[in-house]
Amino acid sequence: MEVHHHSHLAPGETHTGKKWTHYLWEFLMLFLAVTLGFFVENQREHLVEHQREKQFVQSLFNDIKADTANLDRIINARTKKEHSLDSLSYLMNSDSSKYFTKQIYFYAVSIARTLPYRFVPNDGTIQQLKNSGAFRLIRKRIVVDSISKYDVNVRNLLGQWEVEEGLIEHYRDAATKMFDALVFDPMLDEDVAVIGPPKGNPSLQPYTSRELYEWNYRVYGIKAINKASRRDFKLLLQQAGNLLAMLKEEYHLE
Repeated sequence: MEVHHHSHLAPGETHTGKKWTHYLWEFLMLFLAVTLGFFVENQREHLVEHQREKQFVQSLFNDIKADTANLDRIINARTKKEHSLDSLSYLMNSDSSKYFTKQIYFYAVSIARTLPYRFVPNDGTIQQLKNSGAFRLIRKRIVVDSISKYDVNVRNLLGQWEVEEGLIEHYRDAATKMFDALVFDPMLDEDVAVIGPPKGNPSLQPYTSRELYEWNYRVYGIKAINKASRRDFKLLLQQAGNLLAMLKEEYHLE
């Protein structure tokens, strides 16, 4: 006769001798370990992104600060250019112009230069943010919007510069009928910077009233866009200053 032995298990105990609460505890421990791992990794990624954000903002701050120095210099240069344009226009249209050709030649070559009045932005960081998709690292919406608006205004000014270059080219074409290029040559150094007025009182080229009219028109075009550009540069300088103040406050920059 077979004898059947019945196992007697305590409540909650399995055939392996372990209670179901033991398995629940193991599951909870595993779950917590995995969750903690994800949390730590996520925090590490956030820390890295925040560090990159701070680096980008610091670099951008330095770029815009350099822009403000350039803008301030260009605004002053354009103020002087406006005075030169006024003096040149007055002397050229004066009945006594032949007595002031030394000054006329000096102003005529000075206003045709472009380098001292051109704004070249320090936009390496902004371009990197735009092209690499790193703008997402900038968490504060107000900062992103301000950076974008500044960049748009910079691009608009660069487009305006192309128009100004075209007007200066037209002026140079008109000037060929009025001035002797041989007089200009010794007035410039190897960097095409104006050294000073010519020696003596060099004569102007013979020109007609129609040619003077055309020349005046070209000078007026330069005067108009120089004033507009100086105004816009002042606005951009103010915007740059506001953006610097915001970055300094939001990111505690020095």
